[in-house]
Amino acid sequence: MARDTHRVMPHPDGGWQLKRDGAEKATLKGETQSELLGVGREISRNQKTEFQIHRPNGQIRQSDSHGNDPFPPEG
Repeated sequence: MARDTHRVMPHPDGGWQLKRDGAEKATLKGETQSELLGVGREISRNQKTEFQIHRPNGQIRQSDSHGNDPFPPEG
């Protein structure tokens, strides 16, 4: 099952964006990554999604689960 995810990642036109997977447009756009982290984390908590922070090269730097984390597994 795919997780619903909010991401702080580089914007194609420069700067940074907060974007939810599957969305056409960014939720927010900013000049720096740090200005989007607080609001992005708050939105992710409220909507119970995964929250991922990307490096300038696109690699995932950090990931936090604010939703139904499957770990520890049942059973």
